[in-house]
Amino acid sequence: MDTWNEEMALGLPAIDEAHAALFSAIAHLAQLDDQQFGTAFRDLIAAVERDFREEEDLMEGIGFPALPNHREQHARMLCSLHHAWAAVDEGDLAQGRHALALLPQWLLFHQATMDVALAAALELTQQHGH
Repeated sequence: MDTWNEEMALGLPAIDEAHAALFSAIAHLAQLDDQQFGTAFRDLIAAVERDFREEEDLMEGIGFPALPNHREQHARMLCSLHHAWAAVDEGDLAQGRHALALLPQWLLFHQATMDVALAAALELTQQHGH
């Protein structure tokens, strides 16, 4: 499954909205012709960077113990996206389109393994009024 649906929601509006927007952007980007793809792919990477940074800020704010592992996963994905962007920038759109096709699967795995733990920690923090 590579489209967002409400069953994927973590119950944290800011994160859920960011995830839904990313899935929407991925679907839109997949439909673009080659002339439009490069700029839109770069913009998508910038959006992913922004979303990851916001998540990491949340984790820092609550002293989330799994922050280093979570941050490492973000860094690995961004490294892959930047590698694909370098190829796209050189005219190899196939690498960018391949990365784009894999991104929803990675996001779903990341959400199920990393973001679920973050959501639970944020919920506990809110319950305890911190």
